[in-house]
Amino acid sequence: MENIEEEKEELKTGENPQVSEPEESTEPAEEVEAEEAVEEQAEEAKEEEVKPEEMAVSPEEELAPTEEEKKPVREVGKKEEEEEVVEERFYTVPLEKAWIMPANKRAPRAMRILKAFIRKHMKMEARPETSEEEEEKEPARLVINNDVNLKIWSRGIEKPPRKIRVRVTKDKEDNVTVHLAEGD
Repeated sequence: MENIEEEKEELKTGENPQVSEPEESTEPAEEVEAEEAVEEQAEEAKEEEVKPEEMAVSPEEELAPTEEEKKPVREVGKKEEEEEVVEERFYTVPLEKAWIMPANKRAPRAMRILKAFIRKHMKMEARPETSEEEEEKEPARLVINNDVNLKIWSRGIEKPPRKIRVRVTKDKEDNVTVHLAEGD
């Protein structure tokens, strides 16, 4: 109890040997002031960069692309429409012969059957003969759209469809493109 009374008296008189001075920061005061000055300068620089015209822009306009950033969006079927289509046909291609193969080779066989069917019915030459005139000319290409490929491979390598409905187009350069018929 004597200790308590002594502490009370010391508090009243203002003498407190146990009270220590506040700890000094680990950094000298000059460094702290320098850091604060740098932060203030950075904030001022940011404020100067913002022009009054830019401040008037709404958040929606900030997110919208500018005219320079806008690029025309091209759909998958647009390229075919831009080129001149000379001929367009619809075929139902039978793929049942692919089921004669072993199970792990059926989908690749179905793709080969499809290519052979299109070459035959669109009157494409299998390989150009080697003559001087035809060497200058590029051979006609057969392009199978990704949708047709996905349709054949949709059930895996072992179970391709028995038949597939396709739309075939030929352009002025005799390139043939195979598309999946609409509705399939």
